[in-house]
Amino acid sequence: MTRRRFHPARAAIAAALAGCLLTVSAGCESARQPARSPAPRTSSPADVCTSLVSYWVKEALKGSKWAGLDWEQKGMSNEQYEIHDDVLVAARAEERGRGREAAFALTDREARRRCEAAKGATGSSENWRPPSEQRVPTSGSRPSPS
Repeated sequence: MTRRRFHPARAAIAAALAGCLLTVSAGCESARQPARSPAPRTSSPADVCTSLVSYWVKEALKGSKWAGLDWEQKGMSNEQYEIHDDVLVAARAEERGRGREAAFALTDREARRRCEAAKGATGSSENWRPPSEQRVPTSGSRPSPS
């Protein structure tokens, strides 16, 4: 049995070629599968309203320490807060009769229904405006709230 002699130069060349093949292979793999970026998710005013109302009603039902925040701290318009209060009353009654899970389901349904009917319920807050109605200051002054 004859033994081959170790040649450092040949080993270095072999390692370099293996690295090149891996790099080319990875490049080819990524070229075959184009990178996919997730489609931007857009939310309608009704979606935002539903999310806010549902979240805060459920927090109140759970007795969360944050449930006592006011409507501004919760990020709601006045009208959204009215919907919140109405849904919370109904959800508490549902919870007494059928349990918390039923109350959560009612919360989601009623928040969606009420928020869609009110088109997001965004117009009643004095200090909130949809982006299309926001005023841009022209002379360095702040926009008026009215």
